[in-house]
Amino acid sequence: MVEMDGMKMVQSRAILNYIAAKYNLCGKDLKEKALMDMYIEGMMDLGEMIMHHPFKPADAKEKDLALIIEKATTRYFPVFEKVLKDHGQDYLVGNKFSRADVQLLEVILMTEEEVKPDILSKFPLLKVYKGRISNIPMIKKFLQPGSARKPPMDEKQFADAIKIFY
Repeated sequence: MVEMDGMKMVQSRAILNYIAAKYNLCGKDLKEKALMDMYIEGMMDLGEMIMHHPFKPADAKEKDLALIIEKATTRYFPVFEKVLKDHGQDYLVGNKFSRADVQLLEVILMTEEEVKPDILSKFPLLKVYKGRISNIPMIKKFLQPGSARKPPMDEKQFADAIKIFY
Protein backbone atom coordinates (compact mmCIF):
# COMPACT_ATOMS: atom_id res chain seq x y z
CA MET A 1 0.00 0.00 0.00
CA VAL A 2 1.13 3.52 -0.79
CA GLU A 3 -0.29 6.66 0.78
CA MET A 4 -0.09 9.63 -1.55
CA ASP A 5 -2.12 12.79 -2.02
CA GLY A 6 -4.52 11.78 0.74
CA MET A 7 -5.23 8.39 -0.87
CA LYS A 8 -4.40 4.87 0.20
CA MET A 9 -3.59 2.98 -2.98
CA VAL A 10 -3.09 -0.73 -3.51
CA GLN A 11 -2.22 -2.82 -6.57
CA SER A 12 1.19 -2.18 -8.08
CA ARG A 13 0.03 -1.23 -11.56
CA ALA A 14 -2.56 1.22 -10.23
CA ILE A 15 0.12 2.86 -8.09
CA LEU A 16 2.59 2.99 -10.98
CA ASN A 17 -0.05 4.46 -13.32
CA TYR A 18 -0.98 7.13 -10.77
CA ILE A 19 2.62 8.17 -10.17
CA ALA A 20 3.36 8.19 -13.91
CA ALA A 21 0.33 10.39 -14.59
CA LYS A 22 1.11 12.71 -11.68
CA TYR A 23 4.67 13.32 -12.89
CA ASN A 24 3.88 13.41 -16.62
CA LEU A 25 5.63 10.13 -17.44
CA CYS A 26 2.80 8.75 -19.61
CA GLY A 27 3.57 10.19 -23.03
CA LYS A 28 2.34 13.26 -24.85
CA ASP A 29 -0.58 11.67 -26.70
CA LEU A 30 -2.69 8.55 -27.05
CA LYS A 31 -0.24 6.93 -29.50
CA GLU A 32 2.69 7.29 -27.09
CA LYS A 33 0.56 6.00 -24.22
CA ALA A 34 -0.47 2.97 -26.29
CA LEU A 35 3.18 2.23 -27.17
CA MET A 36 4.15 2.50 -23.52
CA ASP A 37 1.31 0.24 -22.43
CA MET A 38 2.29 -2.33 -25.03
CA TYR A 39 5.97 -2.28 -24.05
CA ILE A 40 5.24 -2.25 -20.30
CA GLU A 41 2.91 -5.25 -20.52
CA GLY A 42 5.68 -7.20 -22.27
CA MET A 43 8.15 -6.15 -19.59
CA MET A 44 5.69 -7.21 -16.89
CA ASP A 45 5.29 -10.61 -18.56
CA LEU A 46 9.05 -11.19 -18.46
CA GLY A 47 9.28 -9.83 -14.91
CA GLU A 48 6.54 -12.17 -13.70
CA MET A 49 8.33 -15.17 -15.21
CA ILE A 50 11.46 -14.18 -13.29
CA MET A 51 9.56 -13.55 -10.04
CA HIS A 52 7.83 -16.95 -10.22
CA HIS A 53 11.04 -18.86 -11.00
CA PRO A 54 12.24 -19.33 -7.38
CA PHE A 55 8.91 -20.96 -6.52
CA LYS A 56 9.10 -23.62 -9.24
CA PRO A 57 9.64 -27.20 -8.10
CA ALA A 58 13.32 -28.16 -7.98
CA ASP A 59 12.97 -30.59 -10.88
CA ALA A 60 11.49 -27.85 -13.11
CA LYS A 61 13.90 -25.00 -12.31
CA GLU A 62 16.54 -25.75 -14.94
CA LYS A 63 13.95 -25.99 -17.72
CA ASP A 64 12.18 -22.85 -16.46
CA LEU A 65 15.43 -20.87 -16.34
CA ALA A 66 16.24 -21.95 -19.91
CA LEU A 67 12.77 -20.80 -21.00
CA ILE A 68 13.23 -17.40 -19.33
CA ILE A 69 16.62 -16.93 -21.02
CA GLU A 70 15.22 -18.04 -24.37
CA LYS A 71 12.25 -15.66 -24.17
CA ALA A 72 14.34 -12.74 -22.89
CA THR A 73 16.89 -13.14 -25.69
CA THR A 74 14.59 -14.07 -28.58
CA ARG A 75 11.32 -12.31 -27.80
CA TYR A 76 11.58 -9.42 -25.34
CA PHE A 77 15.04 -7.84 -25.56
CA PRO A 78 15.19 -7.99 -29.38
CA VAL A 79 12.00 -5.89 -29.53
CA PHE A 80 13.46 -3.17 -27.31
CA GLU A 81 16.81 -3.28 -29.12
CA LYS A 82 14.94 -2.78 -32.42
CA VAL A 83 12.85 0.09 -31.03
CA LEU A 84 16.00 1.91 -29.91
CA LYS A 85 17.72 1.23 -33.23
CA ASP A 86 14.75 2.28 -35.38
CA HIS A 87 14.13 5.63 -33.76
CA GLY A 88 17.72 6.38 -32.69
CA GLN A 89 16.65 8.28 -29.58
CA ASP A 90 17.76 8.13 -25.96
CA TYR A 91 14.45 6.94 -24.51
CA LEU A 92 12.02 4.20 -25.39
CA VAL A 93 9.05 6.39 -26.38
CA GLY A 94 8.86 9.98 -27.63
CA ASN A 95 12.48 10.84 -26.80
CA LYS A 96 11.38 11.80 -23.30
CA PHE A 97 11.97 9.92 -20.06
CA SER A 98 8.85 7.93 -19.18
CA ARG A 99 7.46 5.13 -17.08
CA ALA A 100 8.43 2.74 -19.88
CA ASP A 101 12.09 3.63 -19.28
CA VAL A 102 11.79 2.89 -15.57
CA GLN A 103 10.11 -0.45 -16.25
CA LEU A 104 12.66 -1.48 -18.89
CA LEU A 105 15.56 -0.66 -16.61
CA GLU A 106 13.93 -2.65 -13.82
CA VAL A 107 13.41 -5.74 -15.99
CA ILE A 108 16.97 -5.50 -17.33
CA LEU A 109 18.40 -5.31 -13.81
CA MET A 110 16.14 -8.10 -12.61
CA THR A 111 17.20 -10.33 -15.50
CA GLU A 112 20.90 -9.63 -14.95
CA GLU A 113 20.73 -10.12 -11.18
CA GLU A 114 18.42 -13.11 -11.00
CA VAL A 115 18.80 -14.95 -14.32
CA LYS A 116 21.99 -14.31 -16.29
CA PRO A 117 24.51 -11.53 -15.60
CA ASP A 118 25.57 -11.22 -19.26
CA ILE A 119 22.05 -11.39 -20.71
CA LEU A 120 22.63 -8.14 -22.65
CA SER A 121 25.80 -9.38 -24.37
CA LYS A 122 24.05 -9.50 -27.77
CA PHE A 123 22.13 -6.25 -27.25
CA PRO A 124 24.60 -3.34 -27.50
CA LEU A 125 21.95 -0.61 -27.65
CA LEU A 126 20.25 -1.96 -24.51
CA LYS A 127 23.62 -1.99 -22.72
CA VAL A 128 24.17 1.68 -23.57
CA TYR A 129 20.53 2.45 -22.70
CA LYS A 130 20.91 0.74 -19.30
CA GLY A 131 23.99 2.83 -18.56
CA ARG A 132 22.28 6.06 -19.62
CA ILE A 133 19.07 5.46 -17.61
CA SER A 134 21.04 4.16 -14.59
CA ASN A 135 22.98 7.43 -14.50
CA ILE A 136 19.98 9.74 -14.27
CA PRO A 137 20.71 11.32 -10.86
CA MET A 138 17.58 10.16 -8.99
CA ILE A 139 17.81 6.66 -10.47
CA LYS A 140 21.52 6.45 -9.75
CA LYS A 141 20.83 7.40 -6.13
CA PHE A 142 18.02 4.82 -5.92
CA LEU A 143 20.28 2.05 -7.24
CA GLN A 144 23.01 2.66 -4.65
CA PRO A 145 23.45 0.06 -1.89
CA GLY A 146 21.36 0.93 1.14
CA SER A 147 18.65 2.67 -0.89
CA ALA A 148 14.96 1.84 -0.82
CA ARG A 149 15.33 -0.58 -3.76
CA LYS A 150 14.25 -4.00 -2.68
CA PRO A 151 17.02 -6.58 -3.20
CA PRO A 152 16.29 -10.17 -4.25
CA MET A 153 15.04 -12.38 -1.42
CA ASP A 154 17.54 -13.99 0.90
CA GLU A 155 17.17 -17.62 2.01
CA LYS A 156 15.08 -16.81 5.11
CA GLN A 157 12.67 -14.58 3.18
CA PHE A 158 12.37 -17.27 0.53
CA ALA A 159 11.62 -19.97 3.13
CA ASP A 160 8.96 -17.74 4.72
CA ALA A 161 7.40 -17.08 1.32
CA ILE A 162 7.32 -20.80 0.50
CA LYS A 163 5.50 -21.50 3.78
CA ILE A 164 2.89 -18.89 2.93
CA PHE A 165 2.65 -19.92 -0.72
CA TYR A 166 2.05 -23.58 0.03
